[in-house]
Amino acid sequence: MSKTSVIGIIAAVVAIVCTFFPWAAIESRQLVFTGLNTTGSRFGEPGKLNIFLAVLAVIIFLVKNKWVMRMNLFVSGFLLAWSFRNMLLFSRCEAGICPQTGIALYISVVAAVVVFVCVLLTRNPVVKNNEISK
Repeated sequence: MSKTSVIGIIAAVVAIVCTFFPWAAIESRQLVFTGLNTTGSRFGEPGKLNIFLAVLAVIIFLVKNKWVMRMNLFVSGFLLAWSFRNMLLFSRCEAGICPQTGIALYISVVAAVVVFVCVLLTRNPVVKNNEISK
């Protein structure tokens, strides 16, 4: 397994762990939002998709198939876009109330960027001439 695959797997695990920590807090209403617990808002549970995409990226990092590794480009790109969307959603001010954003929100975005970069830098397996027809 290459170094970029290991780093990508570690970054995906960090993205999963960040969904359980506070992403935003509204002090005036005593509300604390995580990726999985957003009671008191209409955010839904965006952490579930973060977990699903990160687990899928880890599985794909472990498989050494050319086509599956190409799928990881889509999965990690979607993870990055979804994490960025969550950062914009949880850090915005609404009706004059601005939440205090937690560090886990930003760490999850950085972890998604690292996963995406690791997918870009991971080399495809070498295919020999006699294995092309398989």
